[in-house]
Amino acid sequence: MKVLYSFITVIVLIIVASIGASIANLHYVFGIIIPYLAFIMFVGGFIYRVVKWGRSPVPFRIPTTIGQQKSLPWIKQNKIENPSSAFGVIVRMAMEVLLFRSLFRNTKTELREGQNGPELSYGSAKWLWLGSLFFHWSFLIIIVRHLRFFMDPVPFLVQAFESVDGILQIGLPAIYLTDVFILIAVTFLFCRRLVVPQVRYISLPADFFPLFMIMSIAGTGILMRYFFKVDLVAVKELAIGLATFQPVLPTDIGPMFFIHIFLVSILFAYFPMSKLMHMGGIFMSPTRNMMNNSRMVRHINPWNYDVEVHTYEHYEDEFRDKMKKAGLPVEKE
Repeated sequence: MKVLYSFITVIVLIIVASIGASIANLHYVFGIIIPYLAFIMFVGGFIYRVVKWGRSPVPFRIPTTIGQQKSLPWIKQNKIENPSSAFGVIVRMAMEVLLFRSLFRNTKTELREGQNGPELSYGSAKWLWLGSLFFHWSFLIIIVRHLRFFMDPVPFLVQAFESVDGILQIGLPAIYLTDVFILIAVTFLFCRRLVVPQVRYISLPADFFPLFMIMSIAGTGILMRYFFKVDLVAVKELAIGLATFQPVLPTDIGPMFFIHIFLVSILFAYFPMSKLMHMGGIFMSPTRNMMNNSRMVRHINPWNYDVEVHTYEHYEDEFRDKMKKAGLPVEKE
């Protein structure tokens, strides 16, 4: 049912977009108004979540570490896994954000039959790391490629990404590698949530909905590129108009485009209130962005203000007579 709710929601959104794409009077709403609203919700929600996390008190040094801390001179420190300097934290964060270093060490636990009965065993689980790496990098490259619609002239870096992505030159138009990789990766992440019992048990509709949305966005993008042709000149004209806040809605841009941009807008608007906010949350996590220098620097809790307390001595002074009448022992007569 959790999967079905998310699937039906995405199907309803596609139907709504199809109706809007088939009615010319709604093209302005789906092509200009909804993207602007989604952009405002995305930026505003993103800033709100990051500021809220930034204001959360962190009274202690709580970095997650797996290596040797800096201590005695003859003991070798693991400067990346247990950083005691700002440079070590930056390197560690970079490896986490770009290469998913902690996920690379992911292990699986299972019961296996041994000589004396079931035994708990641990094994490497690199498939999740590989699927996540392909998914996130493909997503990033696709976003960079789409910048060519919003810029004129197109920057060299965007052209370089596009050239490398279509290096195989299979067919005409060229098949982008990231189009294939992202579909395989998101399908793997979806199947993992269905096949693995432990993951399926803790999965919620909020976990399946983004996967279905990304599948739909990637699917409509591929359909536009290889099957349902759209006027790319008109698409770029609309994109540049949106970016410069001077939107102009071209005619005959193609209904598939409106379905695609509507799904993208919904995902952008949903982004700040979903688990997708781990994109910004990873930088705000005190378990990752703090130095482990508690042996070198005394960390004083800035929120440790003086609290008025009512000691037992004061309590006894206040109620001594009543305690004596009740037969309770007192320290002072």
